[in-house]
Amino acid sequence: MHSNRFIYSGIGVVLFAIILAGCSVGKNYKRPDLNAPQQFGTAVPAGDSSIATKSWKEFFTDTTLVRLIDKAIAGNYDLQLAIQRISISQSYAKQARAAWLPAWNAQASASTSNPSENSLNGISLSNFLGTNHIEDFTLSTSISWEIDVWGKIRRQKQAALADYLQSFEAGRAVQTQLVAQVANAYYNLLMMDAQLAIAKRNVLLSDSIVQMIQLQKTAGEVTELAVQQAKAQQQNAALLVPQFEQAITLQENGLRLLLGDWPGGVSRTVELNHVVVTDTILAAGVPIDLLSHRPDVRASEKALVAANARVGVAQGNMYPSLNLTATGGLNAYEASNWFSMPASLFSTVAGSLTQPIFQRRALRTQLEVAKAEREQRVIEFRQSVTGAVHEVTNALVKLDKLKTQQDVATTRAETLQQAVQNARLLFRSGMANYLEVITAQTNALQAELTKADVTRQQLSARVELYQSLGGGWK
Repeated sequence: MHSNRFIYSGIGVVLFAIILAGCSVGKNYKRPDLNAPQQFGTAVPAGDSSIATKSWKEFFTDTTLVRLIDKAIAGNYDLQLAIQRISISQSYAKQARAAWLPAWNAQASASTSNPSENSLNGISLSNFLGTNHIEDFTLSTSISWEIDVWGKIRRQKQAALADYLQSFEAGRAVQTQLVAQVANAYYNLLMMDAQLAIAKRNVLLSDSIVQMIQLQKTAGEVTELAVQQAKAQQQNAALLVPQFEQAITLQENGLRLLLGDWPGGVSRTVELNHVVVTDTILAAGVPIDLLSHRPDVRASEKALVAANARVGVAQGNMYPSLNLTATGGLNAYEASNWFSMPASLFSTVAGSLTQPIFQRRALRTQLEVAKAEREQRVIEFRQSVTGAVHEVTNALVKLDKLKTQQDVATTRAETLQQAVQNARLLFRSGMANYLEVITAQTNALQAELTKADVTRQQLSARVELYQSLGGGWK
């Protein structure tokens, strides 16, 4: 009879819990209205595809650069730290999934007690058991299970899963940044190589101009001032050589740090003017694509999902919690009877319903803070999307305007190189003075350096667009 009543009571408790489970705490996540524009800027047409869907091995065609990026992904310390953060979040997510299961413990204990012969316990033992001490031996197992009446545990699971996915997307964001950093460092090296070569050529050219003006001085056609001016121009060009060599070494060390390697050189098999910068318009897609392509935007949304779930957890902490416990095992006051069955068997089953009443406002504060943090995540999510759209738009504008700058810089460099040749010929024929020669050479040097820098900016703008669209993690 007692056993049947217990079974009926247990069934009733479970049915009651199932009915209450329909009253879930918190709200299911719904993406905030972003009102995202239909295209990136007024001058940029919307498209159906995005270069973000390409892997970095497809986007970058330079085999040397691909090798460097591959090595960086394997050895970069920031990326390794991100992977460890992902591993930590994954462990917490696994723990949250196990929260549905009951907790199961086992215990073994043995004790002996020798009360005073003049104490009540001592007299009772002597009169009823004929001994002056008592022993107790217990081997038991216990199970406790919190019934997820209000969906609190389910919300905890959602929050932990969202935290894991956030760390996963954050790791992808680290990789997209790393790919862009390696590519930009590589292109900087190519630019510096080109500028160093330009500086060295100008040193040789300046040397020939100095010799030419010295011959003019010997002939009495110019003064020592002309020779000094020419030498100063030569020294200006020569000064650029160690400056570029220093910058190259520092950039090489910076690139090797990204690779997780020690300081040293970086081999290059291509020159800047051999890098192909196509006129093909890079597909950017539409702004809403950023929600699926950009890892940092996705991470921001996962943080919002976790914050929304934690509001439900905070609400659930204010409601009653239903716990079921069961304990059973073997117990005896003599070791010889410890495993005597069924006499030594015992069991206990209990259920409890706990309602927090007064917790010094701690639970109410937790709920208010959880709601405020959810609003913070909403703002951060919108901010990340807005910032991403701005970054893509700016990168597209840079690509468009740098193409024009490159055309102008190329034409200007060619014009000034021709001006140097003309100035030298006119100087030899006495139709130009030495200042015109020096000025033409100075302008040509600056034009060549500027052209190399604009080419590097073009390449970096392509990388910036690729990164801002979310490319680099595949």
